[in-house]
Amino acid sequence: MTTNSKLTIVIPAKNEAKLLPRLLDSLARQDYSPIRDTKVYVADAGSTDGTPDIARSFAGRLDIEVIPGGMPSVGRNAGARRAATPYVLFIDADIELDDPTLVRRAVELMERKRLHCVTTNIRCPQGEILDRFLYEGNNVMQWLSRLYRPFSTGMFMLFDRQQFMWLGGFHEQAQFAEDYLLSQKVARRRFCIVSGRVLTTNRRFQKMGHFRLVRLFLNTALHTWTESFFLRDHKYWEGQA
Repeated sequence: MTTNSKLTIVIPAKNEAKLLPRLLDSLARQDYSPIRDTKVYVADAGSTDGTPDIARSFAGRLDIEVIPGGMPSVGRNAGARRAATPYVLFIDADIELDDPTLVRRAVELMERKRLHCVTTNIRCPQGEILDRFLYEGNNVMQWLSRLYRPFSTGMFMLFDRQQFMWLGGFHEQAQFAEDYLLSQKVARRRFCIVSGRVLTTNRRFQKMGHFRLVRLFLNTALHTWTESFFLRDHKYWEGQA
């Protein structure tokens, strides 16, 4: 089996000292054979809780490097610019890869079907019933998007690096939904959802409230073609780090 990784992993983070270890541990346990040789960039947006030090503490298990970040789109783009591999995997700092085969299978799917973007489903095991229901709704909408215009969240977003650069990367002026904006540009036949799930928390709903967050994402769908909507501050990141 090859020991040369075809993958770079980018994780935007700010004050994720509590949740980042869970993600990095799940990365280290992936059965992707070159995982130890896979560059992992943690793009830190000025954390004050020791997030960079926690990331570096995994240096014995992962090839990890902390780089300057900013808003998630800024951090993701910064990591992608450093990548020299065919594929770049963007992951949110507050998720966990519950399935140790997920990264390997996603990369294999990208190669086999010559895809530009691969995502997966989301599960919120410790959330309330409504939290779990809304994330399942997200999975359904993601699946249906294959029929029209692809929709992927930045929680798990595997990209062909050259195509990512050609599309212009994440919109750095977007105040939220930069992942939605980018995935909408991907050709439908070059987009796929790999079976499996990443685990997340319900903190987005706790911070903003269910009604407000659902209304925001419904408005997102309605304003798909209105770029100015995404450049306005909808207080999505307020108090989340």
